[in-house]
Amino acid sequence: MLKKIVVGTAALAGFVVAGVLAFAATQPDTFRVERTASIKAPPEKIFALVNDLHQHRLWSPWEKKDPDMKRSYSGAASGKGAVYEWDGNKEIGKGRMAIAETKPPTQVVFALDFLQPFEAHNIAGFDLRPKGDATDVTWSIHGPMPFLSKVMCVFFDMDKMIGREFETGLANLKAVTER
Repeated sequence: MLKKIVVGTAALAGFVVAGVLAFAATQPDTFRVERTASIKAPPEKIFALVNDLHQHRLWSPWEKKDPDMKRSYSGAASGKGAVYEWDGNKEIGKGRMAIAETKPPTQVVFALDFLQPFEAHNIAGFDLRPKGDATDVTWSIHGPMPFLSKVMCVFFDMDKMIGREFETGLANLKAVTER
């Protein structure tokens, strides 16, 4: 009897694993997450904070998660060619961000490379659109979705995880620029 239960349980577990893997295989090969906030500040003021990687400490939601994070800056002082590298705790990980393109005062595009706890290479950016006395700020990230990431997303909602951080960052950016 015990042998039948063990065999039945193993077979059921195998079907569940196969089902999860099959479902993951049907998911898109890329992802995109974005959030938008209206900020009562001119685009130039907001642009200055996102185009200068040194200024990210003022508003980035990840900066507060590890006050002991190691940071280094290289390349240009700001704008295209500016590079920021970090090495932090398990929540922050290790990575590199480089400004790949800027269009003052409406767009900043980053090459974003995560090295730990997992490797990923994505594109992130800010689009700033004047709207009356405010600016609509859209923060986005997109990139490839390898199979392992697809499997993880069966259990975790990437849009909610990253989106929540973007919402916090945009609220911080709003607080800093609306002063």
